[in-house]
Amino acid sequence: MGIVKQPLGKVRIVTDSSCDLPATAAEELGIEIVPLTVRFGDDEFVDREDLTVAEFWSRCVNSPILPETAAPPPGKFEQTFRALAADGATGVVVVSLSAALSATMQSAELAARTIKADTDVDLDIRVVDSRTITMGLGTIVLACAREASEGKSIESVEALARDLVERTRVFGALDTLDNLKKGGRIGGAKAMLATALSIKPIIEVTGGVVEQSGKQRTRSKSLNHLVEKVKSCNGNIENLAVMHADCSDVDQFVEMLRPHYADEIVVGEIGPVIGTHGGRGTIGIAFQVVD
Repeated sequence: MGIVKQPLGKVRIVTDSSCDLPATAAEELGIEIVPLTVRFGDDEFVDREDLTVAEFWSRCVNSPILPETAAPPPGKFEQTFRALAADGATGVVVVSLSAALSATMQSAELAARTIKADTDVDLDIRVVDSRTITMGLGTIVLACAREASEGKSIESVEALARDLVERTRVFGALDTLDNLKKGGRIGGAKAMLATALSIKPIIEVTGGVVEQSGKQRTRSKSLNHLVEKVKSCNGNIENLAVMHADCSDVDQFVEMLRPHYADEIVVGEIGPVIGTHGGRGTIGIAFQVVD
């Protein structure tokens, strides 16, 4: 069965490839994803265009050094904005990767200023800092795209984005310390000891940056810890999503969450932008709390 595309409103949503959204979800809602670039030494790739997620993880395993990621140049955003205007859009809401972690938002803002100065293009562009990463960003983008597809105004879509930013929570469990070691964020001896003890760091996105919020012994305990994060909200959450970095146990994890969340759970693959630091085996949850 083909993808059932939603009718597109005059307001369109633009984000970047750190959102880790499934391609089908983005295509269905007409979400435009501007890719970051990934470098392995002298080899440079456009995220998810020149390098699939699977190829990225394969390269990571065989690379002694961490890859590097770079924000899209402003021209990439400008090209996207012009294409949307030509397609009939009158407004664009950009929801970007946390500005505390990347220059991606700055690129979008520079492109927006260029478009604003062009009298031949009539396009209202609003840029919102998601202050989050991976499917935390992805869930905000999906909700905004649904709102836009219903024909809501740009003011309404932007207000929704800013409201969701304040309510978004992201937690993850790392399975390996290899990438932290390669990146110099943890010493070799400490990494070796933690690995021997099966310690799994738990991370949380707070104030737009990634912080360690604890640690668990064993993979199963770290997954249960994430489930408890959802359970402790007593049903007062929406837009629950799971993201994973090439994890064989992702389906099992989703089933662990189902008793605590009645709606659809969107599953996204963690790609190069976040995976570079978290490493293979990272698994996490993203959702918005409801007051």
